[in-house]
Amino acid sequence: MSTHFEVAIIGAGFGGLGMAINLKKAGRDSLILLEKAGEVGGCWRENDYPGAACDVPSYLYSYSFEPNPHWSRRFAPQAEIYDYLRHCAKKYDLYPHIRFKTEVTGARFDTATGLWHISTQAGEAAGDTITARYLVTATGQLNRPQIPAIDGAESFAGAAFHSAQWRHDLDLTGKRVAVIGTGASAIQFVPAIAPQVGSMTLFQRSAPYVIPKADRAYTRLERALAARWPLWQKLTRGGIYSVYESRVLGFTALQLILKLYTRKALSFMRKHIQDPALRQKLTPDYPIGCKRVLISNDYLPALAQDNVAVVDTGISRITPAGIETRDGTRHPADVIIYGTGFQATDFLSPMAITGRDGQDLNQAWRDGAEAYLGITVHGFPNLFMLYGPNTNLGHSSIVYMLESQIHYVLAAIATTEAQQARALEVRAQVQEAFNTELQAQIRRTVWDKDCTSWYKTASGKNTNNWPGFTFRYRQLTRKVNTDDYHFITG
Repeated sequence: MSTHFEVAIIGAGFGGLGMAINLKKAGRDSLILLEKAGEVGGCWRENDYPGAACDVPSYLYSYSFEPNPHWSRRFAPQAEIYDYLRHCAKKYDLYPHIRFKTEVTGARFDTATGLWHISTQAGEAAGDTITARYLVTATGQLNRPQIPAIDGAESFAGAAFHSAQWRHDLDLTGKRVAVIGTGASAIQFVPAIAPQVGSMTLFQRSAPYVIPKADRAYTRLERALAARWPLWQKLTRGGIYSVYESRVLGFTALQLILKLYTRKALSFMRKHIQDPALRQKLTPDYPIGCKRVLISNDYLPALAQDNVAVVDTGISRITPAGIETRDGTRHPADVIIYGTGFQATDFLSPMAITGRDGQDLNQAWRDGAEAYLGITVHGFPNLFMLYGPNTNLGHSSIVYMLESQIHYVLAAIATTEAQQARALEVRAQVQEAFNTELQAQIRRTVWDKDCTSWYKTASGKNTNNWPGFTFRYRQLTRKVNTDDYHFITG
């Protein structure tokens, strides 16, 4: 069976839902969302570990066209964001357009017809073929758990799982828990489960900078104002945006500002960590901002508890009984939790994307992923990426970036039709010039300092971050310059 749509969207998180909503608003109802799971939500469906919450203020981490007056806190917990996304999907009648339990394995562009042929695991079994004029990927950068290859991991006798695959059926009460990793997920679930476990051993490869989280519950009056006067919430959102937008200067042009945050982080640690030896372990050895700066009010106090130990000696291997470090010490464990993040630089993997004349996207990206504006790629007509290469942020809300990209995709589709073309493809020299300048800008940021981070590939290329203001990105994506593209007709 062959099914054809004007637009096919891969993924039903913030990007995919936002794209579908705006397509429908534009009167484009011939669309399908292909979602590998059984519900919408993306990373906010997957990451439901204890303590999960956003580190961007709620008013800013939501669609501008769908304000939510019911946020309970300044930084929304996972459950509320998940509910918000399901609310949006229901309000804008997206569920009839979504094909759940449908994981895309690949997509191939047919030059003769100008269509994308999309293969899925479910379709391969049923002989089903999906075709679309335009293909939009909204798979995110933080959707494939990264589990390090540690010798002996398969021999562990207890339960072991990644934080994005939380075992809610497993009672941790009284258990000896080993946590590997100290990133953005670990700083949330560690304090959430520390009071419950018998003991916790936290294996730290690199100490993060941790600053206080300006979180609090919204008052009844604030929620009433947001519900009754939407302009109040809009103005509040604008104020938050302005404050957060200014922070990019610390990562880019005014890096001296980061010294203030360094002092803030170290002072915060001294307040909660009295043991000099533990304090030494928790002191980062790289410039602040080089890796993701973490915000939490309860992570450092949790590490000071008697039942929590921090180990900064490298892991040698995992044994049936626990973890052995390079100094020969054996750390017994009943449960191992991987707080080791995601495969952030492997964009669109493991899907096989084949473009014009059989070009393989993985081969095109062999030196690191890149795209024009993080959205279009030479050799891959009518392919658009949301949250693509170098559109991640270190200072503001990705939802703002996604809305800029969604607007650009709609404009690109309209421009293609206005040109009476079957497809558009970004010119090679345009993509190359854009990325040459972008990488030059990144080399002037704190992200290019001498440290490893998930922003970079193994070779050291930063394929994740946008090195500037988000309003500048919005200016660049406000309209489609036809000179940037080759239009395929006939």
